[in-house]
Amino acid sequence: MITVFNWTSPHPSSFILVGIPGLEEVHVWISIPFCAIYVLSLLGNGLLLAVIKTDSSLHEPMYLFLAMLAFADLVISTTAVPKILCNFWFRDRTIHVNACLAQIFLIHSLNTMESGFMLAMAFDRYIAICNPLRHSAILTDRAVAKIGLGIVMRGIVLLGPHPFLLQQLPYCRSNIISHTYCEFMTLVNLACADTRFMNFYSLAIAFLTGGLDAILIVLSYILILSAIFSLPSKEARLKSLRTCSSHICIMLVFYIPAIFSFLSHRFGHVAPHIHILIANVYLLFPPMMNPIIYGARTPGIRQRTLHILILNPAGKLLGRVRGWRKKAL
Repeated sequence: MITVFNWTSPHPSSFILVGIPGLEEVHVWISIPFCAIYVLSLLGNGLLLAVIKTDSSLHEPMYLFLAMLAFADLVISTTAVPKILCNFWFRDRTIHVNACLAQIFLIHSLNTMESGFMLAMAFDRYIAICNPLRHSAILTDRAVAKIGLGIVMRGIVLLGPHPFLLQQLPYCRSNIISHTYCEFMTLVNLACADTRFMNFYSLAIAFLTGGLDAILIVLSYILILSAIFSLPSKEARLKSLRTCSSHICIMLVFYIPAIFSFLSHRFGHVAPHIHILIANVYLLFPPMMNPIIYGARTPGIRQRTLHILILNPAGKLLGRVRGWRKKAL
């Protein structure tokens, strides 16, 4: 449920999303890859959720955390992309204040949750490789549910104050947002007030969530790699590395654009359109790549996906043909 805020002057009732400054003339062309990425994200993550739900052999901690990540990807894509495409296609640049605040909360909280799910996946890999005999005893279904709930609550509690803090700021400079979607620091920069607390709060939250998660993931993989390379068999080492490769690829796809976007926004001096393109890559690219990476590199998911997409339709068609033949005879 979205809370409705009562804004008074100098608080605007709506904001204007410029899109990508300097590239307004090519917004229609930019919308083509954006739309394609969105469609692939919906199909890929939707199929991934269906595969994990229908295949009981995939009801393991790693895949349950992956399902949580896929659901977060679906929500975050749908939160931002439809409005971006309306801007690019129909010049519908106005966004109501409440919608803007809801978008800020959902985008930032879901990004925080995604980082938490990746940390949980790293913890799963650590237990599976460094303490395999106790894996099923440690990561029970109940433990996985508690970890998932904890990650969700962390995102809600830490990012929940964002809309309320933004509500208190006077926007007497402008209501024009030079971005494709509403973003916390972009609105802070529009305020004609002392925003040092906002900047500190934003940095602290970024460190306590994504920054701390990244540090813990790196530490876990140091322990994982040391355990892998201490294995006596080369085949065992390669098999263990393959089980981690998909997760490592997903982390790189998520964290590299996130770091570039964070640094360019706060400390860099890059052209506005470059910064906004990086921010959109950070928002749109991981949801598309995550199901592709796991679908291509995980045999269980790949085989089940092929079964759903190819074998099931082919089997149904063959069954219908056989039924028609029996009726004809």
